[in-house]
Amino acid sequence: MTTTTVNSVLRVAPASPAEAAAHFRASLAFHTDVSDVAAALAAGGDPGFVLVDSRSTEAWDQGHVPGAVHLPTALVPERAAELLDPSVPVVTYCWGPGCDGAARAALALAELGYRVKEMLGGFEYWVREGFECETWRGRERRTPDPLTAPVDADDCGC
Repeated sequence: MTTTTVNSVLRVAPASPAEAAAHFRASLAFHTDVSDVAAALAAGGDPGFVLVDSRSTEAWDQGHVPGAVHLPTALVPERAAELLDPSVPVVTYCWGPGCDGAARAALALAELGYRVKEMLGGFEYWVREGFECETWRGRERRTPDPLTAPVDADDCGC
């Protein structure tokens, strides 16, 4: 009698290809990443979305993505209509992957009828990947972290 041990990765079998495709397609409808947002903004012209920083004024002053709209999550219900065009998709961000502020802001905007995505990685990964940020002192750019961004290439190839 042969006993087969299943490792933790395969203890629950992978989804069918059709189920996996549906899941990942849905995931991409809700999320985008820092590199894709940076590329869209750097291309010039209208990127087709507005980027919203959902953090506090103190966090915004500490640093934010140039061109982002500052709309703290708590103020979404009262200020979204004056700052955002409902026909333009919104991409939200907060501090980073350890914070769900961008998801809360996205939820609040979706409940008001906005089409919205969350920028995975948030401001932390924006800075760690070496993209320019704006602070109360002006614009700055840090050296990319080799654990989050390619060192000798324009993109990771994904």
